[in-house]
Amino acid sequence: MRRKFIFFLFFYLSFIAVCFSQGSDYYSDAASDQEHPNLILTKEGVKQIRAHLGSIPLFDETLEKVKAEIDAEISQGIDTPVPEDYSGGYTHERHKRNFLVIQKAGVLYQILNDEKYAKYVKDMLMQYEALYKTLPQHPKTRSYARGKLFWQCLNDANWLVYVSQAYDCVYNYLSEEERYKLESNLFRPFADYISIGNPQFFNRVHNHSTWGNAAVGMIGLVMNDDDLIHRALYGIKNINLDKTAKDDDGGFINKDGKAGFLANIEEPFSPDGYYTEGPYYQRYAMYPFLIFAQSLQNKKPELEIFNYKNGVLLKAVQTLLNLTDADGEFFPLNDAQKGMSYYSRELVTAVDIAYHNSDDAAGFLSIAKEQGQVLLDDSGFSVALSIKKGKEKPYQKTSINLTDGPKGDQGGVAILRQGDLELVFKYTAQGSSHGHYDKLSFSLFEKGDEIIQDYGLARFVNIEQKGGGNYLKENSSWAKQSIAHNTVIQNEISHFNADYEKGSKHHSDLHYFYVENDNVKVVSAKEINAYPETEMLRTMAILNGEDYEKPFMLDIMKINSTSANQYDLPFYYFGQILQTSFEYKTPEILKPLGNENGYQHLYLEASAKRDADYSKFSWFNNNTFYILTIVTNSNDEFLFTRIGANDPEFNLRRDPALILRRKNCTNTTFVSAIESHGSYSPVSESAWNSKSNIKNLKVVLDTEDYTGISITNVKGNTTFFITANTNAAKDATHNITINDIGYKWTGPYYYK
Repeated sequence: MRRKFIFFLFFYLSFIAVCFSQGSDYYSDAASDQEHPNLILTKEGVKQIRAHLGSIPLFDETLEKVKAEIDAEISQGIDTPVPEDYSGGYTHERHKRNFLVIQKAGVLYQILNDEKYAKYVKDMLMQYEALYKTLPQHPKTRSYARGKLFWQCLNDANWLVYVSQAYDCVYNYLSEEERYKLESNLFRPFADYISIGNPQFFNRVHNHSTWGNAAVGMIGLVMNDDDLIHRALYGIKNINLDKTAKDDDGGFINKDGKAGFLANIEEPFSPDGYYTEGPYYQRYAMYPFLIFAQSLQNKKPELEIFNYKNGVLLKAVQTLLNLTDADGEFFPLNDAQKGMSYYSRELVTAVDIAYHNSDDAAGFLSIAKEQGQVLLDDSGFSVALSIKKGKEKPYQKTSINLTDGPKGDQGGVAILRQGDLELVFKYTAQGSSHGHYDKLSFSLFEKGDEIIQDYGLARFVNIEQKGGGNYLKENSSWAKQSIAHNTVIQNEISHFNADYEKGSKHHSDLHYFYVENDNVKVVSAKEINAYPETEMLRTMAILNGEDYEKPFMLDIMKINSTSANQYDLPFYYFGQILQTSFEYKTPEILKPLGNENGYQHLYLEASAKRDADYSKFSWFNNNTFYILTIVTNSNDEFLFTRIGANDPEFNLRRDPALILRRKNCTNTTFVSAIESHGSYSPVSESAWNSKSNIKNLKVVLDTEDYTGISITNVKGNTTFFITANTNAAKDATHNITINDIGYKWTGPYYYK
């Protein structure tokens, strides 16, 4: 009897110990009875998908490709190497490949009901369970938050977001003992390490912490662990982080004390769905935002997560699509790798989930059709079924003004679209640690090709030979500096002196945005903090005219300062110089243009003095002709530059720029126009319309209240564009006289 009592007492205490060690609801009735899958793929979704297999083309095509991919992986066996590399190295890329593969294998098990996929997932998870409990911190020490599988917690969080989905798919395939082993030795320690073990990573507002929040929350949802779910939504409580601490990119870690998934929805997104870090990082963050949101919608619908902050997550997908050029590539604002597009896996996820949760989103279907694949889950099934039924409509990109900041009052980004031209005008807040010092900068596109470029980032993403695939030092010394952008630089000093803390306190302000007229699209914004006692007002327009082959761009940059300064205005063009209206001299030896603030990376290839009231610079690219016409003053200089100085490892692209330099000025106004015109056929070797349509560009009025520009074309016809510099209200009435001619209009500008 005593032996029986001791046995049962031991069993009872062991059971209690397990329960307490795993959380209060571990193996509770709710946990043991829950149905799986229930994150992204649901039991009802599996039922519907299986019933329609072979009858929905886009879904079936995606399934076939994924099956072939995973079958090939299974045949190669599983490798979970001891971590040792930065991005791009074998161990990094192998573990990254593993989390992508295991998620797909889990989905295949549910859809095809083939045990080989479940066994593959189980075997890989068990290998990770055996590996993870032996791992110290990653041997690479560069990150402010070192991971274990990867060199930074960010990638560890990536792993857990995807693996959570795989675990959900095989949950009921595994025995209770196997689940206990995985959760005790892998999932719960993993979630604790990237959160409690690294609060500087987890407890902040940043794309890094969004991944961390989603990772902890999703594994919590699978395990039915309310503690993990609460931690994911609201952050770690009672953690005091150094408010002055910064991450590897120089951004504050937790200056305002805000943390958790909900805070990461509230703070970085404006009411328009613009993400303050820029479209490249918005694309990256949309995966955890939407995949976790869909999981919450499925398991905790009472949160109404897709209605949070007036439905901003779904708005953000629309915004991202509008932040792409004609080829679907994201405009490279702030730190951004060129070529990233809505064909990425993150945007496949975003489009499918957004459509699945939206009432009126037929335009998403046309994007999904272009993407040529869908998610193998409930949302992808919805998209593929709707495409089969012919519900898609063309996605319409429009001229749009997107506010920045949690309340939409910290500047923004405007996109003017007219014909094949797209003008991107940036007047945002700093953009967190991935922001650049480029107030009132612009870039110009035609049919998806860059006419005037934004450099983007200085990084070879996941290419081990270049700095371990991480950000290069040239990202700070060049790409973030003001001279790397198409905006005005004063005295060779970057905006805010390239000081992140100072830049983060300020933003530019919209003066006006007006796109109601089919022939005129205009945006105007002001910056008063980039330089002490200097104000900049930039007004940019895309204009249509009967005598012009295509729409053209007009740029007016008005500067008021209390002191005399040197101003540089660069134009980073692509292509071959054809002709200039001025003579220039080339040096025998190339030397850097300056010593710091990005100028040390520019070679001076030629220089010229202005020789007329306006100057012309023409170039040729992609079989199209382009001409820059600039109003010039008597002391103006032109500098032909090329990126690449002080770059011994060839980390920078050797791109050219023309810089207009104006010295010893207090108040001044830069006025220019860019035309795209004509074409060249290398087959017939014939050029058509290779000359400028603008004969003269002139400032006819420039006061505190108004700036007026006359544009005379080669036919002798003159049009006038007048912008209101102070009162730009839509209902404001203006009545002025220029050269004895009266001009009267209502609204912020006049064009006729």
